[in-house]
Amino acid sequence: MSSRIALLGAGNLGGAIVRGLLAKKVYAPSDLACTSLTGTTARHLAAETGITFEPDLTKLLAGADTVIVAFKPQSLAGADPRLADLTAGRLVISVLAGKKLARLAQAFPRARNIVRTMPNTPAAIGAGITPYCTLTPLDLADRTQVGRILDALGQYLPLDEAYFDALTAVGGSGPAFLFEFVAALRDAGIAAGLPDDTAERMALETTLGAARLLARSDESPEELRDRVTSPNGTTFAGLQVMAARQFRDTLKEAVLAGTRRAGDLSKD
Repeated sequence: MSSRIALLGAGNLGGAIVRGLLAKKVYAPSDLACTSLTGTTARHLAAETGITFEPDLTKLLAGADTVIVAFKPQSLAGADPRLADLTAGRLVISVLAGKKLARLAQAFPRARNIVRTMPNTPAAIGAGITPYCTLTPLDLADRTQVGRILDALGQYLPLDEAYFDALTAVGGSGPAFLFEFVAALRDAGIAAGLPDDTAERMALETTLGAARLLARSDESPEELRDRVTSPNGTTFAGLQVMAARQFRDTLKEAVLAGTRRAGDLSKD
C-alpha cells in the first residue's frame, strides 16, 4: 500500500490541508487524491493544485494509506456505507466538528486507527492550532504521519477528547470573538472621530502588533497590559470602563455558552 492520501471532501479545510502539504513540499500533487459529494469542489481543488480528482470511491481509496474525512459533519450520517470496508486497515483523520471518536468508529469500524482533529479558521493560512485525539495510541509511523499533515495547518497538540467541547469554544469560536473585537475597536475609533479607513487600519494593525508582541514575550497578558497602563492615564481610563462593563465575565460567558452548545452538537 502506498502512502498516498485520499480526501473525502474538498471544501475549505480539505483545501487548506492540500495547499499546506504542497506548500511545505511534504507531498507532491501525485500523492494526493480527492472526491466530494457532487464533485464540484473536488474538481476545482484538483484543477487548482494538480492533485487527482477521483469520483470512484473504490479507486480513490485503493492506493491510499491515509484517509482525511473533510466533508460536512452533517453528511456523516448519510455517508456511503461502503466506507466501512474501504477504509479497512487505513489511518482515518477526521476534521468533522463535533463528531466524537466513538461515532467515527461506527462509521469506520475497520480503520487502523482514527484521529479526531479540530482545526480553526487560521489553518487556512497555515496559522492555526489543531488539537487532536486518537481512538487508540498511535504507533511511531502514524504519529509521524499525523504530525506531517497537521503541521501543514500550523501548530498542533494532542489532548484528551474530554477537553474538545471547551476547545471548540476557545479555539474554534475564538477567532470570531477576536474578529468581533477588532470590528468593535474600529467602530469605536470612528466614534472618536477617526476617518473610517484609518480606524479600520489602526484596529487591525494594533491587534496584529499586540498579538505578535504577546507571542514573543515571556510576560503574561496581564504583565504586558500593566506596562501600557499609566496611573490615571488614557489606558487606565479605558480599562476602568471595560472592568465596569464586565468585559472578562462577558467573554467567559461567551466561551461557556459555546462549550455547552458544542456538547449538545456532539451528542448525535
